Amino acid sequence: MFVNKFFINKQSGIKPNGISKWFFWLIGMLALLIGMGSNLSCPISGQAANNLQTYTQPFQNSTTTLSGDAVEANMYFIKMDYWQVKKVTINLNFQISQLANRETSDITLSLNGTKFYSFRPKKETGLQTRAIEVPLRLIQGENQLKISGQILNKKGQQSSQLVQTPANWLTIYNGANANFEYRLQPPTTAIKSFYAHFSGTDTIANANSVITLPHQASNAELSAGMYALTGEARIITTENTQIPVTTADTAVAKQADYQSVIATYQHLPKVFQQQLDRQRLREHAVIKTYTHDDKHYLIVSAFNTKLLQKASRFIANQELMQETVADTKYISNSTQTFTSELQYGGKTQLTTSDDYLTGAKHQSSTYFVSLPVDRTNADGSKIRIHFRYAKNLDFKRSLVTVYVNDSALGSKRLTAARANNDELTVSLPKGKALGHSFTIRVAFDLEMSGAAQSDNAQTPWALIKADSEATIKSKPVAALLFTNYPYLFLKNATFNHIAVVRPRTLTSDDFQTLTNIFNLIGTYAQSNTGNIQFYTHQPSKTVLKNSNVIAFGTPAQNAFIRSLNSKLYFKYNRHFTGFLSNEKLSIEKTYGQNIGTAQLLRSPYNQRAGLLVVTAAKSSDVYRASTQINFQRNIAQYQGDAIVVDHDNNHYNYRFKKHKTVNDGVNAKTVIQKNSKLVIYLGIALLIVVIILLAGFLIMRKSGLLERKGQHHE
Repeated sequence: MFVNKFFINKQSGIKPNGISKWFFWLIGMLALLIGMGSNLSCPISGQAANNLQTYTQPFQNSTTTLSGDAVEANMYFIKMDYWQVKKVTINLNFQISQLANRETSDITLSLNGTKFYSFRPKKETGLQTRAIEVPLRLIQGENQLKISGQILNKKGQQSSQLVQTPANWLTIYNGANANFEYRLQPPTTAIKSFYAHFSGTDTIANANSVITLPHQASNAELSAGMYALTGEARIITTENTQIPVTTADTAVAKQADYQSVIATYQHLPKVFQQQLDRQRLREHAVIKTYTHDDKHYLIVSAFNTKLLQKASRFIANQELMQETVADTKYISNSTQTFTSELQYGGKTQLTTSDDYLTGAKHQSSTYFVSLPVDRTNADGSKIRIHFRYAKNLDFKRSLVTVYVNDSALGSKRLTAARANNDELTVSLPKGKALGHSFTIRVAFDLEMSGAAQSDNAQTPWALIKADSEATIKSKPVAALLFTNYPYLFLKNATFNHIAVVRPRTLTSDDFQTLTNIFNLIGTYAQSNTGNIQFYTHQPSKTVLKNSNVIAFGTPAQNAFIRSLNSKLYFKYNRHFTGFLSNEKLSIEKTYGQNIGTAQLLRSPYNQRAGLLVVTAAKSSDVYRASTQINFQRNIAQYQGDAIVVDHDNNHYNYRFKKHKTVNDGVNAKTVIQKNSKLVIYLGIALLIVVIILLAGFLIMRKSGLLERKGQHHE
C-alpha cells in the first residue's frame, strides 16, 4: 500500500517537501524490502515442498541364475509412508540363454500378487536392461516383486512335449532396483512422525540423519548414544548406509535435516535447554521434538545419566517410537523401555500366511532362516512342510523337493490321495555347519498330463501352509574369528556385558570409528536390554573379568592399548609409532606407521570372553580399520582374527589362533567329537582285553592251577 501511494504521488506531479520526500522514500523502500522478503520466502518453502524427490532402492539380491523352461524369482522393496509417490520404475539387468527362442520366450512381472507387465527378451546374447513403470495402485508399504516366465529353446508347436534342459536359463544380475519419484510430506510435531523421517531409507541414504553428542561426551552419554545407534541399525534395510554419531559442530551434522540430540541437560546448547521444563527434569528424562530453521530435532535429555540412558533405550525401541503421537515424552525410573522378547525357541515358522504357487512345471518359494549370531545349527534339525496341491496333475512325474542353500535334502512324489493334506519332513545333514543364517527353498514340479494341458495360468497350483516350520537345533558358536563376529559381544540377541575402553579425548575420527563398530553390533542385536559401558581408563580387574572388551584408538590416546601391546598379534615398536613385522607380514617402517588393524583376541582376563582391539598409530587409520567391521557385507570377507588396512585401501586377512574356540574345555570336547569313532574302537579293544584276562583267570581257577601254584610255593 505504501509503495503504491509513493508512486501515485510521483506520477501526479505533487512535489512533497524535503522531509516528506525522505519520509516517503524510506517508507517505500521498507515496504519494498518486506514485499521482496515475503515473495522470496513463500515461494521457496512452497517450492521445497513441491519439488519432486528421487530415490533409487536397490533390491537385496545377488546375481541369480534360474534354470528350467519355467523360471521365477522374488524381490522385495519398501515405500515410506511419508512419500507422495508420483512414479515408480523397476530397472532390471538380466541375461537369457543364447539358445532361447525370442518368439516363444517371455518374462512377466507381478507386484503383490497382481501381474502388470510382460515382454519378450531382445535378440541379444549379452546383458540386457529393462526399465518398467509400475502402476501406482499396486504399490504398498512392503512390496513383493515376482519375476516369472518361460525360457524356451524351440517353438512350442515343434514338439508336443517340451524338454527341460540346463540350457533353459535366466540370469538376474545384482543392481536391479526400484526408482521412486515422490514429494515429501513434512513431519508433524509428533515423535512418531520425526522417527519415521529420521529412520527413512531415503533420509539415511542422503546423509540427512545424524545422532549428535556433546563435543567431549561423558562415558554415560556415549553409552546413551550407542543404545540409540544400535536401535536404528537393527531396522535399517540398506546394506551400505548408516546413521553417524558425531558432534554438532561437524559438517555432516550441520547438513543433516534430522538430528537426534542426546546429552545431559548441562551439556545441551542453550537453544535446546530453553525448550525443556527444568522442573519436570528433576525426576524424569525427556524426549521432545523441536523444529528450527527447517531443521528437525529430537531432544533427548535428563539431569542424571541413568535416566538419560533409559530415554535412549526408549528411542532404541521401534515399537514405542512408532506408537508415540505426542511431541513430548517424559521417562521415569518406572517406564518400561525394553523391546519385546525375541528369544530363540528352536522353531521357526517359515511363513506367516499360506503361500500360493500357480502354473505348470517348476514353481518354488524361498524362506530365510536366521539364528542368533552366537549360535549355529546342530545335528538333529528338521524341516516340516505342510502343503496342498491340485488333483489334475500327472502324478507319475509331479513331486516336491526341499533345498537348504540350494542343496537338495529330500523329495516326495505327489499323489491324488494326499492332494488336500500332504506333508514332507526332511532332516538336515549331520555334521554340516550352516552358520547362523541360511535359506530354505520348497520347489514343486507340477507336471500336467498330455490330455490335461490348459491355457489357464492359474492351474495347476500348490499351496504351502502357514504352519510349515523348521525345527533347528542349535549350539553355541565356539570359534573366536571374524567369521562369527560379533559373537561373544552378543548373547541371546542383546549386548553381552560390553566394556568399551575409549581415548581420553575423542576426535572426529574416533566418533566415526565408534559408529562403525556399533553399527554392525546393532545390526545383529534384537533387544535393547544388554549393557554397554564406556571407560576412559583401564577398567578394574572385576570388570575386565566379567566383560567382553572393545578397545579403540591410538596408543598415544589410549593407555590401555599400550598395556596390551605384548598380547597383540600386530605389535607396536617401543615408541608406539608403528607396527612391527611378525610371522604373517613383513612390515616396512614407514608402512607400519600408516596402517590400521582390527584384532580379535581371546581375552587375557577371561578365556571365555573376547577382546576386540581397533588401533593404529594415527586416529585416521584407526577409522580406516573400522570400515571393515561396520557392515555384514564387509565382515563376510574375513575368516581370520586380524585385519590390516593401508592407505591404498588394500585390506588383508590373517589367522593367528591355533585354537579358535574361546576355552580349552570346548577344544577338548571338539577333539573328542572329531575322533569319536577312534574313541569307540579303543573302548571296544580295551573291553575285549579285560574279557580275555577275566576268562583266563576263571579258566586257571577252575583247573586248579592257581591252587597248585600256591602249594608249590609253600
